[in-house]
Amino acid sequence: MKNYDHLAVVKLAPFVTNVQLNRPQQRNALNGNLWQEIGDCFNFLASDPDTRVVIISGNGRAFCAGLDLKDSQDIIQPPNPDSADDPARRSRRFREKIISYQNSFRAIEECPKPVIAAIHGACIGGGIDLIAACDIRVAAGDSTFCVKEVDIGMAADTGSLNRLPKICGNESWVREIALTARRFGETEALQHDLVSKVYDNREDMMKGVQKMAEIIASKSPVAIQGTKIVLNYARDHTIQDSLNFVANWNMSQLITEDVPKAAMAVFQKQPQPNFAKL
Repeated sequence: MKNYDHLAVVKLAPFVTNVQLNRPQQRNALNGNLWQEIGDCFNFLASDPDTRVVIISGNGRAFCAGLDLKDSQDIIQPPNPDSADDPARRSRRFREKIISYQNSFRAIEECPKPVIAAIHGACIGGGIDLIAACDIRVAAGDSTFCVKEVDIGMAADTGSLNRLPKICGNESWVREIALTARRFGETEALQHDLVSKVYDNREDMMKGVQKMAEIIASKSPVAIQGTKIVLNYARDHTIQDSLNFVANWNMSQLITEDVPKAAMAVFQKQPQPNFAKL
């Protein structure tokens, strides 16, 4: 496993990897290096045979405080009128940076391994973008959320506005929190399906998340990865298109030793067998 400056990546259990945002003094605020490291890490984990489930958490008192404004002067400062580059060239470079940040979180969404976000403390701005790209989101009892971007004069551009309407059932609520930038707690996040479970505290949450991850990791990696891939496809396509997709997918993926091994264990009421690495 590669070493990172702003991520702590450890194995919590067989096939369970914890990716921890590790800028605790900055409340895990997202600077350019951290954004790049997240993309690099998840691109690696996507094909790592020793990882079947990923937990993403935050070190210190917050999950993620959002954009590191000290590292983002090119965003919050007006353009330099004395720059040699014209507006078109500056704009293109700016667009490339936005897309690179989007791609880092897209690497989480497109990683075939399930990703569980374990949220505690503040989850602000870019932190919401990050968790929206995860498969499962749970929160500790001290969590605070905020789609913050309008307060710094911009529209969120790395995932919140694009994914939240597909995650949360109430679009009116999504628009309210995005347009007002008001803070809300874990109970409201649970009520509107942003998270699926709330734990009393961070310690209980990490124990619960690890147990959940171990259950997922014990199952066939062929089945688990196929399930995530099909769910992602179904979210963005019609039912008929996604039925065709899963038929084509399982045309090859059912030809695996995992199916008879798993079926026999169920039939005999035995624990899940050990499955080969994928």
